[in-house]
Amino acid sequence: MSTATPASAARGTSTNGTAPADIERQLEILRNDISALTQKMSDLASEAKDDTMAQVKSQVRSAKAQVDSAISGAQESGREAVDAFRDVADTFGDALEDSLKRRPYATLAIAAGIGFLFGAAWRR
Repeated sequence: MSTATPASAARGTSTNGTAPADIERQLEILRNDISALTQKMSDLASEAKDDTMAQVKSQVRSAKAQVDSAISGAQESGREAVDAFRDVADTFGDALEDSLKRRPYATLAIAAGIGFLFGAAWRR
């Protein structure tokens, strides 16, 4: 013998959170929470991406500076090598010219011997 009235049964249903309006409100709160979490995750990913890009850019700048320094050093070394080669060529040219004036036949024989050696080496 239950003495429950339809009004008290309706009140009992609405107080335990299972009424359709309560469920819709809870779903809306859940949607808002998920939306906020998604936005926070997006912001965190963006910040991480920005930090990573800044680090990569820094590394690229550092590598570029090192390459520029190496190229500059190579250019200086190359200039020094060219200058040294020119000095040797000038000295060799002067020595050859002096040798031609002093001993023309000996110089001609040496040149022919060197030509023969190059020709023999070239054939192999």
